[in-house]
Amino acid sequence: MGEQMDRLIVVSGDSHAVPAPDLWPEYLEAEYHDLLPEMHEDNERYCQLLGLFAKFPHELLEVIDLDGSWASGGYLGAWDPDRRLGEMDREGVAAEIVFPGDPRALMPLSPQFHRYPQDVVAAGIRAYHRWVADVFGGATDRILFVGDPASGVDLDAMLAELEWIAERGFVATYAPGVFAREDLPPLYDPFYDPFWSRCEEVGLPVAIHAGYGSEQCEFLGKVEELERTMRAEGRDDLLSEIINNAEHFFSKDLRPRRAMWQLMLGGVFDRHPDLRLLMAETRGDWLPATLRHLDAAFEQARDDVPAKKKPSEYWNERCLMSLSFVHKAEVAMRHEIGVETIFFGRDYPHAEGTWPNTSDWLSDAFAGVSDDELRLMLGENAIRVLGLDRVKLAAVAERIGPTIADVTGHTPDLDPRLVANWDARAGYLKPPEQFEAGEVDALLGQDLSFVRSGRP
Repeated sequence: MGEQMDRLIVVSGDSHAVPAPDLWPEYLEAEYHDLLPEMHEDNERYCQLLGLFAKFPHELLEVIDLDGSWASGGYLGAWDPDRRLGEMDREGVAAEIVFPGDPRALMPLSPQFHRYPQDVVAAGIRAYHRWVADVFGGATDRILFVGDPASGVDLDAMLAELEWIAERGFVATYAPGVFAREDLPPLYDPFYDPFWSRCEEVGLPVAIHAGYGSEQCEFLGKVEELERTMRAEGRDDLLSEIINNAEHFFSKDLRPRRAMWQLMLGGVFDRHPDLRLLMAETRGDWLPATLRHLDAAFEQARDDVPAKKKPSEYWNERCLMSLSFVHKAEVAMRHEIGVETIFFGRDYPHAEGTWPNTSDWLSDAFAGVSDDELRLMLGENAIRVLGLDRVKLAAVAERIGPTIADVTGHTPDLDPRLVANWDARAGYLKPPEQFEAGEVDALLGQDLSFVRSGRP
């Protein structure tokens, strides 16, 4: 693996940033400023609603916030680079991948509450790109941005924005379709080949995060509906309900998974041999059974589809999964998933993430893991797949990183209330997801039919 050192290089595969609303006029193009009043109204509604699971009561902070990081505003690193770097140092995180979005402010021109035309959505994303490059651009060796150039109105706009983010040190780009679009074909369509080719040329992996493929206004509509139901039942544990209820939100959402198998079975990885896929906040426990099922489907259809390899082979060769707020079951399944295809994510500063308890969380979750596997899953996999500068990150880790003994050299004497909170806020103790072939086959059958016939 190369030079071994006492301190671990920790790279988090999932965190978030968002511009504060008072900065919107500075970064949003002038022709869209007439939308600012309704954006501020939306933001107030958004923060009131999502604030229900972005805060912890005082009595709980006494359990989870012993260092006072949350109470003192550590979450303000969502838009404050100094505070973010301070919290990274405190938790021994050398670098972290940053996706847009946070409960403390709405993204500019986000289609969360309004159904915006694509040019409006794209303008909001451009504003985010320019803001994050300005504000966090002085620390691009540690704060690793993911952009969304594929929100552009057409392929030329996508390619232009892809060039812009590549020139400014972004480390990945969302796959097209973060919000569902009827005007664009599926990911395996040759329409996207110029986009994939340019990603290869500039070395940007394609990213898929939880919520990928959502309809405009879908998420907040679901939250509002759920909150009304829970209020009627006299409950207010909204965070736990969203994270742990498979019927409602991110658990068993097949849309991010479908994007993965479209890239595999549709021949995209064959046409673009240097393209890489990064997945985040979609859990990892579903992967082994799903890949086995996809492999079987490929064997039956291999003479009729453009893919040349089994999906499991593409996974092992091309893909990386961030186990955001890693669960004990995922660590137990690490060999089934593939030790060299997974890494840790703390989801800072979201309430469901490991922050501000990352050190204890890692010690508990990775207890009993070998030294070599620990190095891979906490940072080396990310460095290899994403092409990060290991020398620079090693220097950071020598200053702030944990040692192997810090993580696995002891069994932490954790307050049971702390672990119970991790389970409530992040599903930490959830059993592995049970594979349901019928749900997968309904979508997989459509995709196989399309790629066989060459129709989008």
